[in-house]
Amino acid sequence: MPAELKIQFRTSVLLSTSFLIFIVDRLTKYLCDTNLIPGQPVTVFPGFDLLLAYNSGAAFSFLSDAGGWQRWLLTGFSSTISVLLIIWIIRLPKQEKLSAIALCLILGGALGNLYDRMFHGYVVDFISVYYQSYRFATFNIADSSVFMGACLMILDIFKNRPEPSQIAEKNDSDE
Repeated sequence: MPAELKIQFRTSVLLSTSFLIFIVDRLTKYLCDTNLIPGQPVTVFPGFDLLLAYNSGAAFSFLSDAGGWQRWLLTGFSSTISVLLIIWIIRLPKQEKLSAIALCLILGGALGNLYDRMFHGYVVDFISVYYQSYRFATFNIADSSVFMGACLMILDIFKNRPEPSQIAEKNDSDE
């Protein structure tokens, strides 16, 4: 297979993975939105509930009470980031497999929440994790995907970190 076809195939697999995450996110949000009552938790097992909530802000409901303008700011920001992620995925060298997976996860999650913001004005959240009386912020599949992608990016940064001797050699050769 010619190199350009391999790159196109790889890119289409990566973008299809992001689209699959988007579809799973949309499906789970639809099911929860149509079958749960907002604010009423349904216990799946101790420490884990399904709890329907609508977040008009950003992470942890940041800006949720800002009056509506945040919808368009966050939509614009998410749209820009999504386009940049697609470009990054297309241009990513084939040996950067962990980065590719990380970017796919982040893109899929970003698109899931972008859809909600654009068409509803809020993000549908439904996963609630708690310990005794303490509840972590309610989130969704898209949020989980972005979080896992970010963790993989951090892992990739540390995994591919140059040794101090390599940095010193590079600095010596620059002089």
